[in-house]
Amino acid sequence: FRPITSHVEHRALNLEPRTYFLVTLHRQENVDNSTRFKGILQGLELVASELSLPVIYPIHPRAAKMMRQFRLKPKNIELVEPLDFLAFLQLESNARLLLTDSGGVQEEACILKVPCVTLRDNTERPETINVGANVLAGATPNKILECTRLMLQRSTKWKNPFGDGKAGQRIVEIVT
Repeated sequence: FRPITSHVEHRALNLEPRTYFLVTLHRQENVDNSTRFKGILQGLELVASELSLPVIYPIHPRAAKMMRQFRLKPKNIELVEPLDFLAFLQLESNARLLLTDSGGVQEEACILKVPCVTLRDNTERPETINVGANVLAGATPNKILECTRLMLQRSTKWKNPFGDGKAGQRIVEIVT
């Protein structure tokens, strides 16, 4: 995997803001099932080739292990070492779109106004779908591409369903 060599991750990877797709994929239901994992990787390959933007995948150690075990060798996907939270957040906030199976990343994408495609058949974060920030794609290659195209056409002016970030300020005002 390609090492990350700088604290400014998108510069280390020679990426300009909004010129790449970022992937997180680690859930057992996706990476431990060879058919599902293969389908998702094929979908990501389609996204990279059809939409002509790099797909960056900081690969989770378990996903890397399963990729080797299943002898999967994705094409057109830039596999990089895992990132710490702040480095990932930097890449996340500058991505054109996120493709993920992580509930937390679905929330972060919504808050950061980055379109999201969820690589699952369901989500514990339906509010992200309800405001138009996210869509479920599952593990079918063509559906992943279709959902990515859909989200790229949507406005990012959705309302943040997680609040305005001023809860602490309001608590202080109430307490004092």
